[in-house]
Amino acid sequence: MSYAVSMATFVPAAIEMNVVLFQNSQRRAALATPPEPPRRDIAGVPVAALTRQEALALVDHAFDGGNHLHLAYCNANLVNIAARDAGLRERLARFLILPDGIGVDIASHLLYGAAFPANLNGTDFTPAILAARKQPLSVMLLGGRPGVAESAAARLRADYPQHRFAVLSHGYFSSQDEPALLTRLAHERPDLLLVAFGNPRQEKWIADRIDARHCAVAAGIGALFDFLAGEVARAPDTFRTLRLEWVYRLWLEPRRLWRRYVVGNPAFLMRVLRQKLVQRRA
Repeated sequence: MSYAVSMATFVPAAIEMNVVLFQNSQRRAALATPPEPPRRDIAGVPVAALTRQEALALVDHAFDGGNHLHLAYCNANLVNIAARDAGLRERLARFLILPDGIGVDIASHLLYGAAFPANLNGTDFTPAILAARKQPLSVMLLGGRPGVAESAAARLRADYPQHRFAVLSHGYFSSQDEPALLTRLAHERPDLLLVAFGNPRQEKWIADRIDARHCAVAAGIGALFDFLAGEVARAPDTFRTLRLEWVYRLWLEPRRLWRRYVVGNPAFLMRVLRQKLVQRRA
């Protein structure tokens, strides 16, 4: 049975509402339910305002048998996509959404007077999950080009030998292949499923296909496999410290990413400014 709270009209303050959590009747009742995290509406996307330790505690709760959890990371691009896709917004209401990047921090400053407590992008937070967890986890990788997930899994095995990593499939499986993949997931039920299809396909696929039968935590992690496999270089430390990793990525892949950043970033700021104007009038 799943528990969901309908999306209420957002108000100009940190918002609290329930993440969809699929409760398994066989879960241990002794586990205390963690408090619902505060959320901030960023142009229609409810982003959790958590420290890194608070976010890790919610993920640990799911690993320990508390609840099944869908995890997403919100940057300016995801906000722009969701603004044009009501179905995606409805699905995201059932996720724990963490803040990713300087764009949502700027939005939070404009709308709520403060940045998010931490930048919890999937590229850094996923390794943090694995490093913080001392008990062995089973982790399954799904997505990327053929061979990339295998290279990423090899890197993860070397970095986190306390955990077990397996590849479910690359991201180019056919609709005929999908039932067998879901059957394998249900049979093996990993603690953590990492899905690398890119936005919004990964969030929609998780929302539509994955529940407590398949894993404890399902996370859409974008380009993480490419970074781990060395297919795409991460920005140097200077860019990352200055929160300008997007500039480096645009320089590396201008043809693929120019629309996302050159067109998308101003569009994102306009959406946030419109939201600010509506708040002032309310």
